[in-house]
Amino acid sequence: MNKRSITVMFILICLSPFILMACSGEESGGSESAAAQDTLIFARGGDSVSLDPSEVTDGESENVAQSILETLTTFAEGETTVEPMLATEWNESEDGLTYTFTLREGVKFHDGTDFNAEAVVFNFERWMNGNADNFPMYGSVFGGYKADAAHNIASVRAVDASTVEIKLNGPQPTLLKDLALTPLSISSPAAIEQSGEEYKSNPVGTGPFIFKEWVRNDRIVLEKNSEYWLDGYPKLEQVIFRTIPDNSARLNALLSGEVDLIAGLDSENHAQIEENPELALFSRPPLNLGYLGMTLTHEPFDDPLVRQALSHAVNKDALVEAFFGEGAIAAKNPIPPAVEGYNDAIEPYPYDPEKAKELLAEAGLPDGFEMELYAMPVSRPYMPDGAKVAEYLQSNFAEIGVKAEIVTFEWATYIEKALNGEADAFLLGWTGMNGDADNFLYTLWHGDNIGSTNSTQYDNPELNKLLDQARTTTDQEERNEIYKQAQVIMHEDPPVIPLVHTSPTLAGKENITGFDPHPTGRVITTKIEFE
Repeated sequence: MNKRSITVMFILICLSPFILMACSGEESGGSESAAAQDTLIFARGGDSVSLDPSEVTDGESENVAQSILETLTTFAEGETTVEPMLATEWNESEDGLTYTFTLREGVKFHDGTDFNAEAVVFNFERWMNGNADNFPMYGSVFGGYKADAAHNIASVRAVDASTVEIKLNGPQPTLLKDLALTPLSISSPAAIEQSGEEYKSNPVGTGPFIFKEWVRNDRIVLEKNSEYWLDGYPKLEQVIFRTIPDNSARLNALLSGEVDLIAGLDSENHAQIEENPELALFSRPPLNLGYLGMTLTHEPFDDPLVRQALSHAVNKDALVEAFFGEGAIAAKNPIPPAVEGYNDAIEPYPYDPEKAKELLAEAGLPDGFEMELYAMPVSRPYMPDGAKVAEYLQSNFAEIGVKAEIVTFEWATYIEKALNGEADAFLLGWTGMNGDADNFLYTLWHGDNIGSTNSTQYDNPELNKLLDQARTTTDQEERNEIYKQAQVIMHEDPPVIPLVHTSPTLAGKENITGFDPHPTGRVITTKIEFE
């Protein structure tokens, strides 16, 4: 068997994760070859928070939901160009305010009810009548909710059973990409009404796999949708998402054949995979950011001098070399270099402990201060080992008299506390969902998103104004210049310390085919099979 190392060559001109119970034959009661042909077991570092992607923003939740639920539009394999999904085509009015979508006909939800225009309208009404607590990404994408003045959707109307019209209050140049975001997946209205608050544990969509079981912090089991609308798919009978928090234990599970595909591979293990003829590497292009967030409602992080001081205290090059794999680069801006509008003219904060001490003294803290530092409990593409990174930052900060106490929590609690502004400083990251700068800058740091996706509680009026302007500008070159200005503001008044952009690597069995290591980090299982 020839060794394959799969790497996507992702060229961005415009810039525009797996549960399978197919264990060994001894464990499953069948032959290993039979199990390997129809079940995929995907191991990841953390459990999902919810299986209703509209109410969460974490990748572990979205990556399961992507096999169950589908969106109106989607992204091409390996790219962020838009393709049809539940909508087969669309038309845009000359003023850019009205979009008419033709829906795929004959599609059924897993509960047997019809997917149609009324179902799409139901989902949009559900989201727009919500708030940042229950549907955070909707509010971020569309400028708020129905009662908010900045809400950009004027109406969503069923023209007929297979046609939906979306009217906007103002131009939204990213709309088609926004509709491909997993939180805007279309759920069965009947299932939502039947399950109520428990829908998050009982998702019903139109996707290639049907939800069957969720054993918290252990596994999520999905089974083949034999009535799937795409002829010949899915190829697998079952997908199982296993939760194995420890990186080494997850790797050992792959080496022993207990699982088929793993995320969160430590860089020092790449050679071990490459030397094994039965395994392969799957590398995603870099479209992410790992960062240290600082909560501006906590003293002394309300002082930009303190945030600048901590920025000078971090030896990013040494950090990246020590804890991140091939293809990772030290970050200087809050968006990746591949995203249009990236400001390469900005000079990174140099590693300068003495300068950091001077800034602390200027801020009235010549002896430093004490803080809590949240360390991520799970492996994510932008942060394979949050504990080690936190310890490294702790040592950097100690050099300038800042004593950081490392704390951590179970993943769902960690996310909740960070989003609610309970941390002094915290490790987090973001993988670009649609390849646009708006999805980083507006989503994570616009003041309107405090309480939802803006964990730092950052509210800079000058930045907010620019990001609002970019959302209504249809000329891409103008948008690029606006985003470059926004990065200058965030460099001088930093709510985060950008740490790293990674090329996330997964490892799996060599005979896996049909898996697209997409730059957005999504896990699409529709076409996966075993040779």
